[in-house]
Amino acid sequence: MSMNEQLIKKFNKNLSNNIKLSNYSWFNLGGPAEYLFKPENKAQLIEFLKFNKKDNLKITILGAGSNTLIRDKGIKGVVIKLGSSFSNLKLINKNMIEIGAATLDRKISNFAKDNGIGNLEFLSCIPGSIGGAVIMNSGCYGNDISKVLVSLKAIDINDCIEKEIKREEIEFFYRGNNLSTSLIITSVILKGLPNLKEKIEKKQNEMIERKKISQPSQIKTCGSTFKNLSSEKKAWQIIKETGCDLFKEGDAVISKKHCNFFVNNGKAKSSDIEKLINKVKKKVSEKAGVDLELEIKIIGD
Repeated sequence: MSMNEQLIKKFNKNLSNNIKLSNYSWFNLGGPAEYLFKPENKAQLIEFLKFNKKDNLKITILGAGSNTLIRDKGIKGVVIKLGSSFSNLKLINKNMIEIGAATLDRKISNFAKDNGIGNLEFLSCIPGSIGGAVIMNSGCYGNDISKVLVSLKAIDINDCIEKEIKREEIEFFYRGNNLSTSLIITSVILKGLPNLKEKIEKKQNEMIERKKISQPSQIKTCGSTFKNLSSEKKAWQIIKETGCDLFKEGDAVISKKHCNFFVNNGKAKSSDIEKLINKVKKKVSEKAGVDLELEIKIIGD
């Protein structure tokens, strides 16, 4: 029996072969995963990682898929997606919450509101799960993860040991940090500020309304495609100024409401989105001398 066959036999309830990944991306695009593993719990995840060291299949971590373009040929090796057992919320004290890595950001914001914890309202406008939000140092409207994170727990793929990492050990920057790519975040602790539920809800609703006005919704998109150039110059502005906002590639188009949002208009392929991205990058570089940097992640073959 090959190592791959042993892997399937040992983890057959949670390990699937040749699974379509388009269901796991907000673009609704992407080829199959050679293997998709959804661990039941932390112990099984560690067991799987140890077992895989013999086989050494490439590991790709997939969060909520809210900022990920998966290429048409899919992903070789194992795609690990944390499920419901990693989606939980626990009040530690009057202003701190322990959160499973797969918990959706908006659920955290609502839980914080219900428990009188403010300064986490911005999470109601961040798509995806908290594990991905930490990796991306996601933020909006003057706040980001680096300002509210206390610590995180993560399993290192290399030694299969869960470790705790304090906020002060992490160097955060705009839409990123210096955390090792070998880490699988399992949980985080966030700290807010005590406030009245009514005041939190008011601020939360104002942010949600602001987002509705400025950003498209109910479409197949993965949010902001490019990082902003600076606090003064937004990516959408340079895209518009250089005349790229009307570009399209196959059925991949740019949102008329916000031209930093690239859209699968229904029949696009991942390659169409990627071609459109490269087309915009090239034009902006030629016309404005600016190298746009991706905010979304492109993975796979």
